[in-house]
Amino acid sequence: MLTEEMENLYGMVEEIIYRKEETGYTIIDVASEDGELITVVGVLPDISAGEEVHFVGTWEQHPTFGRQFKAEVVERTMPSTAASMLKYLSSGAVKGIGPSTAVKIVEAFGEDAFEVLEHHPDKLATIKGITKEKADKISEDFKRTTAVREIMVRLESLGLTANESINVYRVLGPYSVTRVTENPYILCIPEIGISFDRADSLCQTFEVTPNPVYRVRAGILHVVTYNLFSNGHTCLPREKLLTPCAELLDIDKDTVDITMDELVSDRELTMFTMNGKEFLSLPYIYEAEYKAAERIKMMCKFPPAGRQTLVKEIDNLEKSTGIKYESLQREAIVTAVEKGILILTGGPGTGKTTTLNGILELFERDGLNVVLCAPTGRAAQRMSEITGKEASTIHRLLEAERGSDDRMTFAKNEHDPIDADVLIVDELSMVDVILFSALLDALPLGCRLIMVGDNDQLPAVGAGSVLHDLLESELLPVVKLTEVFRQAMQSLIVTNAHMIVHGEEPELSRVDNDFFHMERSNGMQTAADIIKLYCDRLPKAYGYDASRDIQVLCPSKKGDCGTANLNHLLQEAVNPPAKGKNEYKSMTRTFREGDKVMQIKNNYNIQWIKQNSRGKDEKGEGIFNGDTGTLISIDRRAGTMVIDFDGRLANYPLDNVKELEHAFAMTVHKSQGSEFEAVIMPVIDVPPNLCYRNLFYTAVTRAKSKMITIGSRDTILRMVENDRKIKRYSALKDLLKVE
Repeated sequence: MLTEEMENLYGMVEEIIYRKEETGYTIIDVASEDGELITVVGVLPDISAGEEVHFVGTWEQHPTFGRQFKAEVVERTMPSTAASMLKYLSSGAVKGIGPSTAVKIVEAFGEDAFEVLEHHPDKLATIKGITKEKADKISEDFKRTTAVREIMVRLESLGLTANESINVYRVLGPYSVTRVTENPYILCIPEIGISFDRADSLCQTFEVTPNPVYRVRAGILHVVTYNLFSNGHTCLPREKLLTPCAELLDIDKDTVDITMDELVSDRELTMFTMNGKEFLSLPYIYEAEYKAAERIKMMCKFPPAGRQTLVKEIDNLEKSTGIKYESLQREAIVTAVEKGILILTGGPGTGKTTTLNGILELFERDGLNVVLCAPTGRAAQRMSEITGKEASTIHRLLEAERGSDDRMTFAKNEHDPIDADVLIVDELSMVDVILFSALLDALPLGCRLIMVGDNDQLPAVGAGSVLHDLLESELLPVVKLTEVFRQAMQSLIVTNAHMIVHGEEPELSRVDNDFFHMERSNGMQTAADIIKLYCDRLPKAYGYDASRDIQVLCPSKKGDCGTANLNHLLQEAVNPPAKGKNEYKSMTRTFREGDKVMQIKNNYNIQWIKQNSRGKDEKGEGIFNGDTGTLISIDRRAGTMVIDFDGRLANYPLDNVKELEHAFAMTVHKSQGSEFEAVIMPVIDVPPNLCYRNLFYTAVTRAKSKMITIGSRDTILRMVENDRKIKRYSALKDLLKVE
């Protein structure tokens, strides 16, 4: 975004100091018009030494490297003097030309060197050491380099940023400009990922108005995609989409209806009938639900091999572990071993962990290879702690990677399944249908499947209601643990969680247990007291490390007690600026060494290294939505930061900071699958659409040792009374019923 404060810088590129090829982030030295050598940083993917440049940007002070110019816009002209041509050719910008060859070319042709390179390769072959074949190759590469540069310049002239232009060229190739000019809405395809609104605004600046059909098709896909992902649907009633599409595009519903049919015919949308109504979905989401349903039905028809479980076995298990199983726990253990497939559910304190460990013990006594996994890094780490066995994220287990269409793909699948006799999946409530389908796809035939989850928690952030649909289908064996153990009942966190889920008013008056409430009347005072609790009172009283042990969970991002404001206040309180502490400012926030951060988008390319239990380095790729970590270091000159994501040290490009948020405070939705020693939850000025029971229940069940609510008791009562479950349209339950 250009502002009035931005300045102009004119000069010639002297040297490329650093370039990250994947992102185009570049550091260069520029000789300004008055002879000063200036360091310029920015997304400058194909700039070369010798080019004459005009930058628009801002001056900034780097803590290590001093004053430098951050370029937002660049205009270039090819070198026009013999000296600048020599510098350009010596830089390696053209394949086959090194410094010595560059000298020979410029000495031979002077300022006509570029004319010879582009149009007269036969003259180039007259130079000693350059054959006719080599001259032709050099000429071709020069023309290709020049063409790419011109394409990038023209894409930027259409209103795209340098970063966007790189991506467009990678996807659309040499005809990028023609294709974008003809149909700017091609920029909305997943591989490029520019929003419909942005493409719409770019289109307004074009000299020739593109065919309106392109806009209608892109607008309908935008409405479908937005409505699916904003509320976690996997499909939507066709009739409900007609009005929003017509209003967005300012066209009649008949045109929308006809275009929808065309998109279905072209396989850009999938249409199916469910309960007598027509539904629309994106093809890959429908395929995921369909494949998941088919695999579940196959497992029911041809169940994994089980064996009879003797009462004596469980008695012996009780003796060896010192645990007395209640009747439903015994039923769950027997079902898992005999049927080889089970959904185990239950709230806090009902013994899910104890039951899971009993199942695990019997499987291992049978010599079976048991694999444990969970949706997030935090959930996998917690699973490892409660079982004493190694657990991984589902993404890592399936070896997730980015596909050609920028969506997730998995190396592990039906052709290369995971190595397991038993797969145990924890926190199933937060697994979306895409991930669930991929997991089932990678199960070897005959593999036993144990799924654990709490259906009263919030559904997955992604599309679908997997756990809910599986339970509703009544196809699979289910054991729901309901008895809260006496020891667990001593915890007010546990008892209040069960009161909340049953719609009863939780106990808020006690101050001698692990759950207490602080009444406050306004948001600003609540926010101020949260800072005191986080930074001072809880660490002093209980010895907590604020960043590691305490988590602020907010219903909303907005307001005095939303994540945006609280993260700003907490960062200034916990991790203020200091001499020698590096910072990086993005458009909306400042990241500082020592900050607690969260990844908010799946990124399959970020490389990380981790020391495993045997003390050896383990390397991998991929940081996923919801992963939290600590920002260890910032290297502005290299354009990178190092972030510790629960032991995985990730080399993180500065250009990717838009995929990060601060995580001193996070939304309840983002906390799913995690457990924290202490949770602080503001309960004041909660937006009506977020004032409901299972959001509050999910927050409470994230707390391990201390749960503090601060704000309005009336707000808590409204949340508990409101049992509104967010309506999610999905096809999995109905597909499971189809024979």
